Amino acid sequence: MFRSILSSVVAATALITIGGTALAQADPAAAGDGLTVIHAGHLLAIPGHAPADQQSILIRDGRIEAIQDGFVTPDGAAIIDLSNRFVLPGLIDSHVHLQGELGPEGRLLEVTENSADLALNGAHNARTTLMAGFTTVQDVGGDLEASTGLRDAIRDGDVIGPRMRVSGPAVTPTGGHADVNGFSTAVMDALTSRSACNGPADCRRVVRELIRAGVDVIKITATGGVLSNTAAGVEQQFFDDELDSIVGAAHMMGRQVTAHAHGVTGINSFLEAGGDSIEHGTYLDAASIRLFRSHHAYLIPTLLAGATVAEIAQTADWMTPAVRAKSLSVGPIMLDMARRAHEGGVMIAFGTDSGVSRHGINAREFPLLVQAGLTPMEAIETATVNASTHLQMDADIGTIETGKYADIIAVDTDPLDDISALLDVDFVMQGGVVYKNED
Repeated sequence: MFRSILSSVVAATALITIGGTALAQADPAAAGDGLTVIHAGHLLAIPGHAPADQQSILIRDGRIEAIQDGFVTPDGAAIIDLSNRFVLPGLIDSHVHLQGELGPEGRLLEVTENSADLALNGAHNARTTLMAGFTTVQDVGGDLEASTGLRDAIRDGDVIGPRMRVSGPAVTPTGGHADVNGFSTAVMDALTSRSACNGPADCRRVVRELIRAGVDVIKITATGGVLSNTAAGVEQQFFDDELDSIVGAAHMMGRQVTAHAHGVTGINSFLEAGGDSIEHGTYLDAASIRLFRSHHAYLIPTLLAGATVAEIAQTADWMTPAVRAKSLSVGPIMLDMARRAHEGGVMIAFGTDSGVSRHGINAREFPLLVQAGLTPMEAIETATVNASTHLQMDADIGTIETGKYADIIAVDTDPLDDISALLDVDFVMQGGVVYKNED
């Protein structure tokens, strides 16, 4: 049902128009008609390696066929002139929430929006995200049917948006961060999360049901959270045996597990249970850093979320007292957390928690990463090479190399000199289809 709703909405706008110019129809099949060649003035094909000048990227059937020195013009090829631009792989955001956005109506929307509403919200925000240069995202927390329906509609070319991996609703203890909090008992009884669980056996059941429903990754709330309307703190909320059961059940069925975790007790217990990655990581300590390294786990710092909630909490009278207090205490310390993690050799993948911040401004995470001590090149690596590996998609995305999807963006100036160049992406190609090309 959701697929038909999304498809009918998108059909009304078959052509994308950016800056007054009609661009390619959002149909992946269009990428298979002949050869396309991009003339790249400066090409960062593999972040972490030096860029090259005057390169040609040959694209056929949505994938990269070859990269050649100089500007080549094969007979019959369609030429895209980016000879005056800096070209790099499409960006990857490992932590988004496409179905909504933080604001004063959030508590009301929890009890008024249905799955169809959320799917349509997601379609709108997905397009905004793609136009900002993010060609792949991982949506970690949302309505199950809306999440899987939007993912599949984008995959099939019915909706314009970034390639998606989805978790559906986060696995949470009853009353935990991803459960329903702060309403009357009658409302909470009616809306309790379908992925709330208690005890090892119950948590294994929830994980298996989510996998049966088609999720790509399991997300859990290993600790309390900032924006849940409860004064339950931000430390560990699952028991260790519950964590073991969740990770074991997911891994047995071929799924990674990522954990929302602020407090150090939840971070360390989850990593000790064999978890694959931590979202946020606010209060990590030296032991956490050792666990990250020994378990080869990724940190997704979501610095933009921390900066956003700390700023909003200064003036937002719609925030409840519990949410405001957590926002003011957690947000300002996240930069130091990322600095210590980076210095300690923790693998970092790019993620913004967009939906807390506005959709489409995902690239504001880059200057924050640089403030935390990463070089511009390292910051770009987090959103390309690192994120593609973290999402188990490095065979297809993350670099501009032969055989991979033609996910390519371009900016006017060199982001290695000024990372803020990525805040204004002029050209977006995903899977060989041009969605944006601003002169």
